Amino acid sequence: MIVGFLILVLFILTGILIGQNLVIPYSSYQYVAVAILACLDSVFGALAASTGKKFKINIFISGFFFNAVFSMFLVYLGELLNVEIYLAAIVVFGGRILNNFSIIRRGFMEKASDTRKKYKDKKSSQSNNVIKTDVEVE
Repeated sequence: MIVGFLILVLFILTGILIGQNLVIPYSSYQYVAVAILACLDSVFGALAASTGKKFKINIFISGFFFNAVFSMFLVYLGELLNVEIYLAAIVVFGGRILNNFSIIRRGFMEKASDTRKKYKDKKSSQSNNVIKTDVEVE
């Protein structure tokens, strides 16, 4: 899990460094915006899957690139039909990102609750041992 997190941070930093020197023409903002949302959806989906121990790298990589390319194709198709399909894509990807984020949040809350419970159980078992020793001494 830590290695995956480090890889994610590395890719984010690489993307930021590349993005600082990249100039995007105004006519392709819709394509880039939808592709970024598709990629973010894949990243949050991977994080949600990793909290449930269901993460598979081949599904993540294929989804990451296929979702980005297919979403840009939908924007292009919408331009040909003179329909603003990119708005629907933004709404759908936004909803999926929020759903994945809630899954991630629940996973972390469950882990924190389990850790707290283990700590309390350990502490209570230690206090029971102390009481038993005091009784044995008397």
